[in-house]
Amino acid sequence: MVSLFTGKILITNNKDCDEVDTERELSQRLDNKVMLLYFGSGECTRCQEFSPVLKDFFVRLTDEFYVERASQLVLVYVSQDETEEKQEKFLKTMPKRWLFLPFQDEFKRELELRFAVSNTPVVVVLKPSGEVIAGNAVEEIRCLGTACFRNWQEAAELVDRSFLLAEDFDELAKRSITDPIRRLKYKAAHVEPSARGRCASWSDAGPGTGQAGREPALAPVRAAATPERL
Repeated sequence: MVSLFTGKILITNNKDCDEVDTERELSQRLDNKVMLLYFGSGECTRCQEFSPVLKDFFVRLTDEFYVERASQLVLVYVSQDETEEKQEKFLKTMPKRWLFLPFQDEFKRELELRFAVSNTPVVVVLKPSGEVIAGNAVEEIRCLGTACFRNWQEAAELVDRSFLLAEDFDELAKRSITDPIRRLKYKAAHVEPSARGRCASWSDAGPGTGQAGREPALAPVRAAATPERL
């Protein structure tokens, strides 16, 4: 996986836009993880409908309010936005753990050609080796939710890390001692709907309606992504 981005710069979607560019940094962020390459934009109607679903999917697998430890998952946003300003506007609404390529980076075009991307949204799922697990997992994510990650994890043959890395200790040190109680309270209050109900609701809504900004049926779950802190 690291080889795919060797010599490239990835940017963390946080306030400081931290760059991930050295071999060591790339290894820490990408090794032994399932990678999602998200080809999308903030203006595309279908992307406007799918992006909140993908955001909720990612948060449920990586946020401490849902899981004790983040899943071995990394997402790189490959912008199809028309301008850098539109890219920035879109990313402000997405998780801070997402990575993205600089807007002017021509490598985005190489990735589009390599993975035969013609229409958006597209989510390419890759093994740590770079081998493709799914050429476009958009429908899989819509219908199965977080359950599809278990399928990818098995296909990717990830090493199950039973120890904490240095950055994990740093993250734990920042958390409040009330986090476990808050997380338990949050899980009890918000239960993820069944995959069947979620997929059926999406079909009823019709992703191709062409109504920009229309909220998909999954919106009630997405709205719970930021819990109220005690």
